Amino acid sequence: MKYCGIDLHSSNSVISVTDETDRVVAEKRLPNELSKIVAFLVPWQAELAGVVVETTYNWYWLVDGLQANRFTVHLAHTTAIKKYDGLNHSGDETAARYLAHLLRLGILPTGTILPPEVRNVRNLARKRMQLVRSRTSHILAVENITARQFGKRVTSNQVKRMDDEAINHMGLPDDVALAVWANVATIATLGAQINAIEKRLQEKVARNPDHALLATVPGIGQTLATVILLEVGPIERFASPGNFASYARCVDSQHTSNSKKKGEGNTKNGNQYLSWAFVEAANFAQRYCAEARRFYERKKAKTNPVVARKALAHKLARACLHILKERKPFDVTRCFA
Repeated sequence: MKYCGIDLHSSNSVISVTDETDRVVAEKRLPNELSKIVAFLVPWQAELAGVVVETTYNWYWLVDGLQANRFTVHLAHTTAIKKYDGLNHSGDETAARYLAHLLRLGILPTGTILPPEVRNVRNLARKRMQLVRSRTSHILAVENITARQFGKRVTSNQVKRMDDEAINHMGLPDDVALAVWANVATIATLGAQINAIEKRLQEKVARNPDHALLATVPGIGQTLATVILLEVGPIERFASPGNFASYARCVDSQHTSNSKKKGEGNTKNGNQYLSWAFVEAANFAQRYCAEARRFYERKKAKTNPVVARKALAHKLARACLHILKERKPFDVTRCFA
């Protein structure tokens, strides 16, 4: 059997094909052109146990292209790979060979390769989050301007309703009024795009029965249910609630031994979007669900609001895993018993 590792960069890739003894049988740096990479690998295709690609920011085209050409592709979980130690010199070739080596040993940490159509919808939801954050920054800018000019802030809802007439009636200096108008115009444009994306997400996701099940959880509405469903992917890939909570960044990132803290893990490991979604859900749940609020208050009395909110997010994350695996709605008694 042969094993292939690809060290992917922004403009080129180093491809290494090795055998059962880690001997390099073919190796080359190629431009990031699918046809050239496929042509290089085709002679070894029948013997290849798999092709390993790291989870760099630009892996979609390569993984999708290789799969379309019937190669078995593995997506290496980069942050989980222990770097090769004891080497005086290492480079791109070493990295590619190491990926092939891990595949041969059967110890390659891998990520999930979602189908392109699923990934596209998920990325559309992420685009919505980006636009919402941008809109919020412009809303805060208008609030700050009014606070500087008048000594008091307007509310975010008032900012969203502003138009040319409202800005003219504020009696602002011309240059300040122009700044506010620029923010308000941008807010309106972003709002229109956010609405268009939300409509598309509603068409794509809301009909999924799991979406309705997630919406039974306190603090999780249509938007958060959409984010969670798209970011989770196949629920079967999580062996336990602990695995899922860790992926959602709802647990501490630390290493302990003999009940003593020995260090911290990779705090960026896991899914930042799920982390945000469950913290948001916790914020809403402790406001509108009595059981969630009692749990939050008990934790806050022993620790602090931040830790208590994270503990509540952890509870909700574990509940969502059971909901998606068992296909049953939220049970408040079971969650907060």
